[in-house]
Amino acid sequence: MDAMWRQRLITFMAVLGWTGLTIQLYLIFVARWSVGASLLGGLVSYFSYFTILTNTLVATVLTCAVSRRESAARRWFLQPWVSSGVAVSITVVGLAYSLLLRHLWHPEGWQFIADELLHDVMPLLFLGYWWCCVPKGTLRVWHLPVWLIYPLVYFIYALLRGHLLGAYAYPFIDVAVLGYPQVLVNAGGILVGFVVIGLLVIGLDRFRR
Repeated sequence: MDAMWRQRLITFMAVLGWTGLTIQLYLIFVARWSVGASLLGGLVSYFSYFTILTNTLVATVLTCAVSRRESAARRWFLQPWVSSGVAVSITVVGLAYSLLLRHLWHPEGWQFIADELLHDVMPLLFLGYWWCCVPKGTLRVWHLPVWLIYPLVYFIYALLRGHLLGAYAYPFIDVAVLGYPQVLVNAGGILVGFVVIGLLVIGLDRFRR
């Protein structure tokens, strides 16, 4: 693909990513405003979802890929092992949503658009970006435990936040309803998914080099 068209395509992906995030933030603010709740609390709630955090990483990597401004942050995000770790996480987001959450609700209007962008469109687009644009041949198996730090830290945070506020971001980690044993089983299953997808990404990296 011509370099100019590749840049335009990645720019379009980045715009879609930030658009999905912006729509979702707007919807949360509107919902909070309508009931007189704190907008700051809405912002905290917004960034308490793994989907939002991971899509923010996706949009950031894509933005760095088309940015001409050199910075330490840009160099860090564009390292193959970092971009690949983001690819693993956004793949888990898409699969977990389709398997565990999609059947629980039926969003409409702007919520449907945000939902599709964050859970379906961006995972597929970022995997395409990873396959075509991220340099291959540098990943090692030891990158896998490094990638797992992110979901493990999030899981601890989500449990702590849920315990303090009595509200959990996702039903499959709702300790109040399921209890800790089942929540740990659910989290273990998702962790296994992370490992499998991570190993696949490492394998594809070696195949593609």
